[in-house]
Amino acid sequence: MEMSAETTTVAKPAPTPRPVAAPEPRRARAARGLAGAPPHMYFVISAVFHYLGPSFAVLLFARVQVLGVAWLRIASAAVIFALWRRPWRAFARLDRDGRRLLIAWGAVLAVMNACFYSAISRLPLGTVSAIEFLPVILLAAIGVRSSRNLVALALAVGGVYLLTDIRLAGAAVGFVFAFANALLFSVYIVLADRVAKHGALSGIDGLAAAMLIAAIVVTPIGGWEAARAFADPVALLAGVGVGVSSSVIPYVTDQLAMARLPRATYATMVALLPALATVIGIVVLTQIPTWVEVAGLGLVVAGVALHRTEATG
Repeated sequence: MEMSAETTTVAKPAPTPRPVAAPEPRRARAARGLAGAPPHMYFVISAVFHYLGPSFAVLLFARVQVLGVAWLRIASAAVIFALWRRPWRAFARLDRDGRRLLIAWGAVLAVMNACFYSAISRLPLGTVSAIEFLPVILLAAIGVRSSRNLVALALAVGGVYLLTDIRLAGAAVGFVFAFANALLFSVYIVLADRVAKHGALSGIDGLAAAMLIAAIVVTPIGGWEAARAFADPVALLAGVGVGVSSSVIPYVTDQLAMARLPRATYATMVALLPALATVIGIVVLTQIPTWVEVAGLGLVVAGVALHRTEATG
C-alpha cells in the first residue's frame, strides 16, 4: 500500500514594521545645530555685538539719558527672553542654591550695565573696554598651565596697557565707573560660567531668568530716565535694537561658548574685546586711535592668537 506524502508549507510570520521616528521638533533641531558649531565662532559673534550695541547706545544718548538707555537695553532683552524661553518655569525647578546663583547674576547684570553706560558716556569706547579687561586677566592667569599661555597672557596685558592710556584729569568719574564695570564684568564671567555648566539648568534658560531679575533691579536705577522714550517712537525702537544687539545676541552666544570652553580660555579670548571695541569706535563713532593704541591692538591680538587650551597644547 502506497502512501502519498503531503508537503506542509509553514507560513512565515509577517515582519514587524519598524517604528517610524517622530519628526524632531524644530526647536530641538535648532538647539542641536547651535550646539554643533565651533565654540570659538560663538565667541566672535558675542565679541562683535558686545560693543556694536553700545556704540549705537552712545548715539542714543542724545535722545535718552544714560541710565534710561541702560534700562531700555535690559528691559527689552528681558521681554524677548520671557516670550522666547518662559524662564520662570526653569527658575521654579531649581533648588535654593540655583536660585541664589541666578539672582546674583541678574543683580550683577543690572549694575554692570548701568556702570558701563555711565563710563562710555564720558570716555572712548576702546578705553572703557580695555579697562574692562584688566580684572579678567586674573581669571586667565588662574588657569594658565604652560609657558606658551604665560607668554600669550603677557602680550595681552602689554596690549591692554598701551590701549588704556589712563589720564584721570577731567574724566575721573568716568574712570570710576569704568573700573567698577571691569570688576563686575569679571564677576559676570564667573557667574555666567557656573550657569552655563549647571547640571539642572540650560545656560540660555538661566540667562533668561537672570535678565528678568536684572530688569527688576535696574528699574529703580534707570526706569524713570527711560520714561521719556515712550513718547519718542524712534528712541523706543532704538532702545529695543540696543537691547537685542547688546544683551540678547552676545549673551546667548556667550552661554553657548562658555558651555564648551574652559573658563581660562574664555577669559583670555576676552582680550579681543578692546581691539574690536576700538575698531567699532572708529567705524560707528569716528573715535580714531593713536599709533600707540594701534600697537596695543596688535599685542592683544597676538596674545589671543598664541593662547591655546590645555587639550590642544
